[in-house]
Amino acid sequence: MNRPLALDRIRVVLSRTSHPGNIGAAARAMKVMGLHDLWLVAPAAFPDEVATARASGASDVLEAAHVVGSLQEALADTVFSAALTARRRELSLPRLQARDAALELVARSDDGRVALVFGNETSGLSNEEVGLCSLPVTIPTNPDFSSLNLGAAVQVLAYELRMAALGAAVLNAPGDQAEPATHADFEGFMAHLERVVTASGFHDPANPKRLLPRMRRLFNRVRLEKEEVAILRGMLTTFERPKRRG
Repeated sequence: MNRPLALDRIRVVLSRTSHPGNIGAAARAMKVMGLHDLWLVAPAAFPDEVATARASGASDVLEAAHVVGSLQEALADTVFSAALTARRRELSLPRLQARDAALELVARSDDGRVALVFGNETSGLSNEEVGLCSLPVTIPTNPDFSSLNLGAAVQVLAYELRMAALGAAVLNAPGDQAEPATHADFEGFMAHLERVVTASGFHDPANPKRLLPRMRRLFNRVRLEKEEVAILRGMLTTFERPKRRG
């Protein structure tokens, strides 16, 4: 069976991986399930012969991997991203389990590239990294023994993504579909919003509380389109202009 089109639009991002063997294991897990777009954020060692050995035939995935310095770079052209995390956060969106998250990623891939993000083997993803993503995801492991290595975690999500893609009727109808905003578009808007609400006095950087995380949560609930981001930023630009005195 040919690889479902949706899988070509799904990016696997490994952030700050400490052991090259886990990169190889992740590449193997990806290729077995038809995924091929691997991005590495500041890996401790790559390329590495240990990674190649653990890839066990998936060296083409390693050779095509993109290495970048930050998660922002890895997500810049994506329209949706999911962060695998076991941590609970007061303001994060409700976490989806792996199967439901896979369905959401496949559905969002109809709009453009999407990403599934995994953190460091020891510490996982930082709060800041999770905050950059659209959706937190968890694997429903045994609560009495929840330890799952990176390669195994990638394999679980890769399997769920393949099953979701095989079961989805992805209709890419050309024509009047709106172009979705990318991660870079969204982050540009959020930076603009922060600047405006700070200048207006509505937001006090010395006493930030939860305003900006709540605003990020609010806009992450919807699929912002490029045109909508342009409208919002145009509105903010108008607010920044000095008022004329009559």
